[in-house]
Amino acid sequence: MKTSVRIGKVMGIPIKLHISFLLVLVLFPIIFSRESLTGFADVESVPLRYALSLSLTLLLFLCVALHELGHSWVARRYGTTIRSITLIIFGGIAAMDDIPRDPDAELRISLAGPGVSLMIGVLCAIMYLILHNIAQASQTSVISDVSHLLWSLAVINIMLFAFNLIPAFPMDGGRVVRAWYAQHMPYLRATRKAAHIGKMIAIVMGVFAFAMVVFGFVESIWLLFIAFFIYIGASEEEKFTEASVTLEGIKVSDLMTREIAYVTDDTTILKLLQVMFGKKHLVYPVIDRFTREVVGMVAFTDIQSVPMDKHNVVLVRDVMATDIISISGGADAIDALKMMSIHKIGHLLVKNGGKVTGILSRTDLTRSIEVLGYGER
Repeated sequence: MKTSVRIGKVMGIPIKLHISFLLVLVLFPIIFSRESLTGFADVESVPLRYALSLSLTLLLFLCVALHELGHSWVARRYGTTIRSITLIIFGGIAAMDDIPRDPDAELRISLAGPGVSLMIGVLCAIMYLILHNIAQASQTSVISDVSHLLWSLAVINIMLFAFNLIPAFPMDGGRVVRAWYAQHMPYLRATRKAAHIGKMIAIVMGVFAFAMVVFGFVESIWLLFIAFFIYIGASEEEKFTEASVTLEGIKVSDLMTREIAYVTDDTTILKLLQVMFGKKHLVYPVIDRFTREVVGMVAFTDIQSVPMDKHNVVLVRDVMATDIISISGGADAIDALKMMSIHKIGHLLVKNGGKVTGILSRTDLTRSIEVLGYGER
């Protein structure tokens, strides 16, 4: 199931809406319609109140998109490929192939997004002051409502600027901290220190939010979710960096399984299980019985849902994956790990010159990382 929908392209970068954005379109206008400081609770006309609230919601996520485009524009100057920008309920995500390990480059990329938010906030504040004075002089409600919309955008963007500079992954502030540490120590150690700071901030935030909820401030539950988001983000960034540093310089051909056992598409599940038990592998390329061409991949997870009494009836072709994802043996191992994460698969077929030369599994990669000890400790 697709979880995001592409809505356009800016600077050659696909812009996508995550399915959670549907919740935003319902939830945020309701929140803004009931809040006075950055919302429109004081607007008497109900249709106008919700129209302004919806407009603020859409403009807010336009600002988030511009924030991510700020990151992307600077990142591209350093040769980083931007696969897409996805707008989700908590903001936006720019999917970059790799962030440069050069501290100066990472610092500039990290500060670009908050810089855009701050610039938008300041511009909206200036426009608000101009329109507010005009509204007071003319006593025009429409101009007053528009000026308040600008005020809301100014406040929220400045808040986004401050929030994103919290020194914790996955926020931009966490990358700023890592870039600063990386000027004085190896990149992996800098990542670990920045991740540790992020986790500590998440724990303190989580304890504070929990206490607030216990004392009756139920709205603080959002802070609890944010704390969880920060902790997971810091952990994932640390794990990915450990993996990328450890696998640096290692090729797919160094880790792949070269002795390939094939199964034909008319093999029964019972026979396949016997092959798995004998060969001790959980993934097999599937070949056409007649052409001997690879037509799919079958893994143990593909057959787990088949009832026991059907094992002698159901064939491999009925459960195999036909969307074969392959990689070259000369590719970097870390690229294979990224490809598995993007496609949400646990194995890749390795090809050289159109010929199958091996299979690489996620287990091969994780075992290698464990054996190598994640580099320095």
